[in-house]
Amino acid sequence: MPELPEVETTRRGLAPHVVGRSIAAVEVREPRLRWPVAQTLAAELAGQRIEALERRGKYLLFGTKAGTLLVHLGMSGSLRYLREPAAHGLHDHVDMSFTGGGLLRFNDPRRFGSWVLTREPAKHRLLRELGPEPLSSDFTADYLWRASRGRQVAIKQHLMNGKVVVGVGNIYANEALFRAGLHPLRAAGKVSRARFEPLVGAVRDVLNDALEEGGTTLRNYVDGDGNPGYFRQSLNVYERAGEPCKRCGTPIKRRVQGQRATYFCPRCQK
Repeated sequence: MPELPEVETTRRGLAPHVVGRSIAAVEVREPRLRWPVAQTLAAELAGQRIEALERRGKYLLFGTKAGTLLVHLGMSGSLRYLREPAAHGLHDHVDMSFTGGGLLRFNDPRRFGSWVLTREPAKHRLLRELGPEPLSSDFTADYLWRASRGRQVAIKQHLMNGKVVVGVGNIYANEALFRAGLHPLRAAGKVSRARFEPLVGAVRDVLNDALEEGGTTLRNYVDGDGNPGYFRQSLNVYERAGEPCKRCGTPIKRRVQGQRATYFCPRCQK
């Protein structure tokens, strides 16, 4: 699934191509996404100018006077800018074309993405309960420690809870916990205040490092210009089960938590 670095990389790549542009038309070839695309979406967006392109968690927010378009890439989706029209493929479900040329193409093989228009994005059910951004000043060791008190859930699942902090998906939770030396199965409520300081720093560092590399391409993620992310070469534990730890040489272990794969070094992470 595209995570925060992939979505932010997509936003940064698309913004110069779409902000300030007027939407000529929206073609919805397949409305059956995670939530059905509204039949009125194309008419409401036609002729609108994109005033801003922002991100909240894993959502892209296209601001127009008609409202804010919330786009989620789902499990395997991508949003690319094409300078010239091209024949659409089987999984190219939505095109947004612009006055003067160029278009955005939404590709989503598994159809877990979404296109939703709202006039009050902060109050929309998809955004209103989201926690702080991990790269913002609101995400601190004190905040994360307080949010963990009394919680028996494992620290990795705590990090991946979007109501606690947004955008820290499976790849980066694994990597941040390795950098902080924290065992992913440890109960969040039993992690001491002192250990949250390096954890918050590790979350920020791993996300910033991934942003510098354009995100992580494991299977089919590409950014807004169609380029893959290169952070995979820097992964310490994710999808490295049985391989030697880059720090100590101990074989990396794999477990399943909440139906998601967890990778860790049994020696370096306590």
